[in-house]
Amino acid sequence: MKPYIEMTKEELMEERKKVKEEYKKFQLSELHLDMSRGKPSVEQLDISMGMMDVLSSDADLQCEDGTDCRNYGVLDGIDEAKVLLGDMIECHPDNIIIYGNSSLNIMYDTISRSMTHGVMGSTPWCKLDKVKFLCPIPGYDRHFAITEHFGIEMINVPMLPTGPDMDMVEELVASDEAIKGIWCVPKYSNPQGITYSDETVRRFARLKPAAKDFRIYWDNAYGVHHLYDIDQDNLVEILAECKRAGNPDMVYKFSSTSKISFPGSGVAAIATSHNNLVDIKQQLKIQTIGYDKVNQLRHVRYFKDIHGIVEHMRKHADIMRPKFEYILDRFDEEFGGMHIGSWIRPKGGYFICFEALDGCAKKIVSRVKKAGVKMTPAGAPFPYGKDPKDSVIRIAPSYPSIDDIKLATEVFITCVKLVSIDKILEDM
Repeated sequence: MKPYIEMTKEELMEERKKVKEEYKKFQLSELHLDMSRGKPSVEQLDISMGMMDVLSSDADLQCEDGTDCRNYGVLDGIDEAKVLLGDMIECHPDNIIIYGNSSLNIMYDTISRSMTHGVMGSTPWCKLDKVKFLCPIPGYDRHFAITEHFGIEMINVPMLPTGPDMDMVEELVASDEAIKGIWCVPKYSNPQGITYSDETVRRFARLKPAAKDFRIYWDNAYGVHHLYDIDQDNLVEILAECKRAGNPDMVYKFSSTSKISFPGSGVAAIATSHNNLVDIKQQLKIQTIGYDKVNQLRHVRYFKDIHGIVEHMRKHADIMRPKFEYILDRFDEEFGGMHIGSWIRPKGGYFICFEALDGCAKKIVSRVKKAGVKMTPAGAPFPYGKDPKDSVIRIAPSYPSIDDIKLATEVFITCVKLVSIDKILEDM
């Protein structure tokens, strides 16, 4: 089909009539589909059910070092869990603290501790006139919600195909002592699916921040969430790179098994330098006597080692891959050469990012909703929910069935066409 931008007004009006008829059919179908959050599907949850059978009332609940997992103690997690998650995130077990089920909870606690007690002896952020954070955009809405909750000023940093715009990052952190951190999803980023290039990671490790308490919040949420066995992205390990660069304390690395085992009952961890660990444990020993060691043991007994996790993630990929490929193939078929949107074909992660014509994202999401498909609100992947161009739409393919994905995709395509035609007509 001829690109809309090349059509005459009469051709556009005729095309709009056809698309509007398709849209009305969807509205009359009374659909109730949900692509709003990156939740694992029931099918994905089912592949972890064997975990419920590895411990029973007659099981040995002692660790290899003799620790009784039923009792108090072991503030920073059992050794076996540190080894398992350490292998998963490519970090030495000695650099890890195992928490409860949520890495988001660790990130919140880390910001909260910095606000009230500072970072390694620095002035608590709450006593400063201004605290700022860099936010690669589009990004993870829950990251931005944490910094907004604490009244931290957020500064947009554009994402490039290689990761955040490092020229901008380097300049900002070197010139402004009020900038205390940056949010990062370095592998299969939320929502674009971008993996930071080797050069980007090394430039992060060599940052020269004006603030001594500046930290990189490295949320490696999708480190093992590949869609393909062979064609996978690789990420340089940031802690080792920071150590080489003489900045061993500059990174907090977060991870969890939330989208590996059970999202509500996984195991989360932070990996960082020895000095940071000492600082964190000062607060942690007041906050808790220790997290759920029985659940940590359950994960270790079920997965056994990193090879168990890799095999398990292949099962997840087999469920996720057809959903991603259907959506992306349909985009290629319907939008290729039309100049009404762009998208990235990720090799892993949980999202597809569609960039519509400027000023169209909210209208598209609204029309999709009126046709019975719930999506992430337009603007969500930006600080304060404000997309400067009103163009980015996050698509979450994981939860719906493949049949529902097919239907929801057709609704989305129809709405993109309809809103794009209206936009071009308006500009005429």
